Amino acid sequence: MPSLCRDCSTIIDSDRANCSNCGSSRLVAHARLPELSVAHIDCDAFYAAIEKRDNPDLRDKPVIVGGGTRGVVATCCYIARLNGVRSAMPMFKALNACPDAIVIKPDFRKYSQASREIRAKLQDLSPLVQMVSIDEGYIDLSGTARLHEHAPASLLATLAREIESEVGITISIGLSANRFLAKMASELDKPRGFAVIAPEDAEAILGPMPINAIHGVGPAFAKRLAQEGLRLISDVHQRSRTDLMRRFGESGQHLWDRAHGIDNRRVSPDRERKSVSAERTFNEDISDPDLLEDRLWSVCEETATRAKEHGVAGYVVTLKLKTKDFRSLTRSVTLSDPTQLAQTLFRTMRPVLARETASRTPYRLIGIGISDLHPAGDDHVDLIDPGVAKRAAAERAVDKARGKFGASAVQTGRAMRLDHRKRN
Repeated sequence: MPSLCRDCSTIIDSDRANCSNCGSSRLVAHARLPELSVAHIDCDAFYAAIEKRDNPDLRDKPVIVGGGTRGVVATCCYIARLNGVRSAMPMFKALNACPDAIVIKPDFRKYSQASREIRAKLQDLSPLVQMVSIDEGYIDLSGTARLHEHAPASLLATLAREIESEVGITISIGLSANRFLAKMASELDKPRGFAVIAPEDAEAILGPMPINAIHGVGPAFAKRLAQEGLRLISDVHQRSRTDLMRRFGESGQHLWDRAHGIDNRRVSPDRERKSVSAERTFNEDISDPDLLEDRLWSVCEETATRAKEHGVAGYVVTLKLKTKDFRSLTRSVTLSDPTQLAQTLFRTMRPVLARETASRTPYRLIGIGISDLHPAGDDHVDLIDPGVAKRAAAERAVDKARGKFGASAVQTGRAMRLDHRKRN
């Protein structure tokens, strides 16, 4: 049976315990290893891994990336996970589970930089790369063996070592014939893993898994399925596609297909991003309009940073507020020209926020998002407000300085005032 050596990328036709080329024991064996070509790449504990890369003193310590006692865990390292910490867990629960954890505020600029480096490495191997988030994506290596003179599996093993040595983090790889099975494979051997699921393996490997392991099966749908006796993926194997479609409509067809390892979606580099946003949960409810305005600036800056990273601008700007009793409120404004500038987002939503804070309602969260996205072009020149061009040029200069010297190299007066309030 063909085996891939993950330390030298050699594929050997042998059942040996060690690589005949370099002696490594890190081998992956599968009968279809040389021909499978669709892979899912998942960065291991991405934000926390970047923080540990940049501060070696954190290497053997539990690290949580998130913010505030009322915020949530963005991600955490595997040491923290051993203590029961999970992504999206409220921070107070995470710190109860792992009181020794070191909490670090997210730094999306350096995370985005690492993500760009990884994307570039993927695109060097194939034009068919689809990033689905900052830390994971798909690559289709069909037809690249002749160009690179190596099978897809060998290319992926080399990729993993290059990312580890040059970017400074580890990845887990799932290899299959379609996106769904590649994604499922990448979850089998984490961290720093490499797993293979061929379509003919799907029922045996997926069968013991809970039904909510299938993407798209959320808590409500899983509860409904459980009432029908469908708790494991193997339970789906006992039903016909027609029966599931009759019971659950299109969701039933999706369920049957995925349970049998069927996924006809292509790896699409042109997948459309629908929105870009950022939000912040406060440690304590805020009713002070001036302080909320300062917080508005913070999320405008973060949303703008993400939009610039993705090269998009949006026509629709949306303000999100959440009250202390978790009631969400959204207000949207449609612009005459798309923007990705923090100044424009702030000036657009500042009066909207003022109307909502006039009653001094306490809020626990604020967020800003842009949608109706288009590729970013030149900054719009407004004849009614000539200052737009100057503000845009100033913001671009700040972005350039921060990119060269770090996020704290240049701060606005509003950001400095907010920092001073936090310290006091």
